[in-house]
Amino acid sequence: MIIQDLRDVDFSDIGAATTAVKSILLSVLLILLLVAGYFLLIDDKKVELEQSRQQELVLLADFEFKQQKAANLEAYEQQLVDMQELLETMFRQLPNKTEMDKLLVDVSQTALAAGIDVQLFEPQAEAFQDFYAERPISVRMLGDYHEFGDFVSGVAALPRVVILTMHDISLKRAGSGQSRFGDSEGRLILEGRVKTYRYVDEDEVAQRAAEQAP
Repeated sequence: MIIQDLRDVDFSDIGAATTAVKSILLSVLLILLLVAGYFLLIDDKKVELEQSRQQELVLLADFEFKQQKAANLEAYEQQLVDMQELLETMFRQLPNKTEMDKLLVDVSQTALAAGIDVQLFEPQAEAFQDFYAERPISVRMLGDYHEFGDFVSGVAALPRVVILTMHDISLKRAGSGQSRFGDSEGRLILEGRVKTYRYVDEDEVAQRAAEQAP
């Protein structure tokens, strides 16, 4: 009976339909509205909710990382202090101001003792850092691999710690007539700039600060 009424319903005059037909049509319309509302509103909210959950996980991981760092802050600070003390102890083993000139002579003499032809060994002005000073040296040396190896070993055996770092250094085969002591065949020319370092004590740091004060 209801099915027949649905078939006979005139949608242009829905008000004339039976109460049962109106109820069914209203139920269908309500279901359609609910389905449309779900896809238009609720489904989008599910996407936003999932994004919020992912962001929550990221923020939680970041919070746990920062909380761990904060919990270990005191240990990190102590490690930093220990490293600074170790670094300063190492720098204290470098030559001081009064020892530097003698040390430069020792380095030059070590090269000569190794059989190297020292054609240039010219210290430049010092550049000061926090608690050490670096001294550039322009060098030009002629020797073979064994002589340069002996030179490095000899510098390492000096009483004071000597650090030599190389900058703009070239090493090339020597041409004929480049040695002052005879044949240069098979020898090498090391040329450029090296730096050596010395320790700057607290008194010198204070003195330099006073000199630079306006």
